[in-house]
Amino acid sequence: MSSELLTVSEVARILRVDDATVRRWVKQGTLEAVVLPHVNAHQAYRIKREALNKVLSSSSAS
Repeated sequence: MSSELLTVSEVARILRVDDATVRRWVKQGTLEAVVLPHVNAHQAYRIKREALNKVLSSSSAS
């Protein structure tokens, strides 16, 4: 089963937060992400749509 992969910027736009906030959540383990090989300043991540939906559903349940 494949899942749609979103960039940090796409997730930030959906959640209306800064890219740095999404990166922090990934590093803290709050948001599950796939780590990609990188050559630039930032670690490259892709967030599964399912992981984003899980975070959204848990925050709306609170």
